[in-house]
Amino acid sequence: MTDLLTPIQVALDLPISPLTTTEAGALPSTFAVTELASASIGAAGQAVAQLLHQETGRLPSVSVDRRLASFWFSSSLRPVGWTPPPLWDPIAGDYASADGWIRLHTNAPHHRAAAEQVLGAVADRETMARQVAQWNAAELEQAIIDVGGCAAQMRTWQDWQSHPQGLAVNQEPLIARQTFDALREQPWLGSVARPLAAIKVLDLTRVLAGPVASRFLAGLGANVLRIDAPDWNEPGVVPEMTLGKRCARLDLKQPDDRKTFEDLLKNSDILLHGYRANALEQLGYDASGLQQIAPGLIDISLNAYGWSGPWRNRRGFDSLVQMSSGIAQAGMQWKHADKPLPLPVQALDHATGYLMAASALRALAERLKTGRGGSARLSLARTAKLLLEAGQGVEQPTLRAEDPADQGVLAEQTAWGPAHRLLAPVTMTGTPLQWDLPAGELGSHRPQW
Repeated sequence: MTDLLTPIQVALDLPISPLTTTEAGALPSTFAVTELASASIGAAGQAVAQLLHQETGRLPSVSVDRRLASFWFSSSLRPVGWTPPPLWDPIAGDYASADGWIRLHTNAPHHRAAAEQVLGAVADRETMARQVAQWNAAELEQAIIDVGGCAAQMRTWQDWQSHPQGLAVNQEPLIARQTFDALREQPWLGSVARPLAAIKVLDLTRVLAGPVASRFLAGLGANVLRIDAPDWNEPGVVPEMTLGKRCARLDLKQPDDRKTFEDLLKNSDILLHGYRANALEQLGYDASGLQQIAPGLIDISLNAYGWSGPWRNRRGFDSLVQMSSGIAQAGMQWKHADKPLPLPVQALDHATGYLMAASALRALAERLKTGRGGSARLSLARTAKLLLEAGQGVEQPTLRAEDPADQGVLAEQTAWGPAHRLLAPVTMTGTPLQWDLPAGELGSHRPQW
């Protein structure tokens, strides 16, 4: 089996130890996607175990169901009598250019507007395809980026290795961890059953990676408050990703909302953010400023393309990073396909999310021991490097099909209707993943603890 766990354990300063896994089979891919799912979820479970070992003297055993881990990397929600909105805007996707392939990411209205500013307003994919076909992929990518949009030319892994951004990402650690001098003396108020009881998590993240992290922390008992801008929505993923959280809205460009945010921050234990590398700094909240407002804060952040290099501030998403880094091209080659073939799930997002959660747990353990806050920086591009360097996955049988026994018995009363969740993919002795709140709409709560 491809070893993806050891480099993750090293990055998190976890004991190098094997992970108990169950179930055979794997998601169909040229890459070890099921192994990445198991390793990242397993590492998050091991971080929980180490926290409990430090605080109670007892080390829980951790086991990952590889099949459920694979399913959770797609979706965990099974609606009863209703259908979630589509995940993708109608014109989002891969297009043949004059000299290759390019992916347009148009899920957010302003990102679609940016693409149409360059290519012209379109009503359907066929019209967009005709427009894209007239462009050189690299020139179109840059033109869309220049007007604030999101696009990625399909590159090979070899191309990415020599690209200035690929070279920069290669020099970055999987997880850049740091300990701060600022102190916060605070006893552990959790329990084996709810290790993160009384821990306040302020979540500024969107679309998958960060929300995966905060969902996991909520399942351990954390009080998670998600903050979105007044006009932001991501209807296709909100029912999946707001499980266990309260969701409010603030405009950090407005003085009153900034004061509310700072009041929330003062009482936060963990801050998760996934803006572009310089976005919080531009709002006046750099790392030292955050520590001044909330000494001992645990500051966990991610971006798409890495924290150094010319693209450090570039907008990006999992599907775009797969195109840029060579993943989609390798899939195309593997299947002898005539178009880009991405991973079967948004694995970069999900894996990075669990690594963010694990990083937060490791920093919390450190703070409980020394009083010092800490930070961790991750990126989708660096997680892509982890997966690419693991090489091609060993040919494995298809995962056993999902059946009703994979779902929890109780229905979750979401804001859209009842639903079942898949059973948790990781088992920690005495510490069940369980969520106190059903999935709800963005902005449905007040911005207060």
